[in-house]
Amino acid sequence: MELIRRFFSFRMSNPILSGLCHAFVWMFIGALILSFFLWMSGMREQDLSTYTYVVHGLSLVIGGFIAGKRSGEKGWYYGGLTGIVYGLLVLLIGFLALDASFNWKDSLQLLSAFLISALGGIFGVNTRRSS
Repeated sequence: MELIRRFFSFRMSNPILSGLCHAFVWMFIGALILSFFLWMSGMREQDLSTYTYVVHGLSLVIGGFIAGKRSGEKGWYYGGLTGIVYGLLVLLIGFLALDASFNWKDSLQLLSAFLISALGGIFGVNTRRSS
């Protein structure tokens, strides 16, 4: 088992990059679960907007938590930066894929992404073990 851990161990030292990777993995898992709900039930795509916000919120909290935990200090700062980068990447994907323009709602979403992820970073930095 140690041989497998040694060959496949990959640890990112940058807390923001680590938080982003965890956030996007959880967003992917949430999108997959929502796709199964859409496929298995009589739910329509128009009914998914609330659930999509919940998935993004949970992803932001987890990403901020991981960023705060990895940083060891200034959890709100690293978590908030993770949220801003996450929000900008989601907006960029929406702009490129859906040809959506930037409006005032997007700035509110960036602010909420910062706040949610900063809250996760605050909790993450406080779970660090002191030695």
